[in-house]
Amino acid sequence: MMMLSGEALSRGVLMPGRQGETVRISTIGSRAWLVEAPGDFDLPAQRRIWSLAALLRAHQEVESLIPGVTNLLVLFRHTPVDVQATLDLLHTLWSQAQAVHPCGKLIEIPVSYGGEHAIDLEAVCRHCDLSAAEVVRRHYRGHYTVFALGSAPGFGYLHGLDPTLATPRKKVPSLNMLKGTVTIGGAQTGVSALTGPNGWNAIGFAELTVFDPMAENPALMAPGDSVRFVPERIEL
Repeated sequence: MMMLSGEALSRGVLMPGRQGETVRISTIGSRAWLVEAPGDFDLPAQRRIWSLAALLRAHQEVESLIPGVTNLLVLFRHTPVDVQATLDLLHTLWSQAQAVHPCGKLIEIPVSYGGEHAIDLEAVCRHCDLSAAEVVRRHYRGHYTVFALGSAPGFGYLHGLDPTLATPRKKVPSLNMLKGTVTIGGAQTGVSALTGPNGWNAIGFAELTVFDPMAENPALMAPGDSVRFVPERIEL
């Protein structure tokens, strides 16, 4: 039997999967285990993460599951006694996981592109070597899927950004970006859930509340939902 020290596991263990895949499993504390999908940041990987979560829900020793962007945090009710058995369980279920296709809702978000809130549009244009009009066009023509919620209540990490628009997050965050700001961060896009510090690149604004704690369903978005940005106004 392969013996694993706690230190080695916390750094992450690479486990071979189907067709030469490698899934990374690591611990965060004694009861929380993180499973990271192999490959690129893409929809097939996320669909298998959702499938893995569905398989793990059937296990009584699992207390809660937190899907992230191509990863899944598994919180056990008790600290696993047998590390190898837990690794084997997660690896086996990952091998069994098949891509699922959640029937999420379609969310259409009217956006005012450019203008006073698009403080980083020029920087995005420079990075991508595109005109402002082309950046806006490629952004609203995208078809986006909510991968996960996090960072702030109701904030959706959206996959589907045109690769030519991928722009690194800012080295110096904006200190008071308004909620509803439409942003690009790396290969993802999103809508700010709260007003405050934000390192993503602002290209537009939407009069939208993505999280309402008083609502029956507080978060507007859910994993598996589809999002379309609709250009309500373009001010360049």
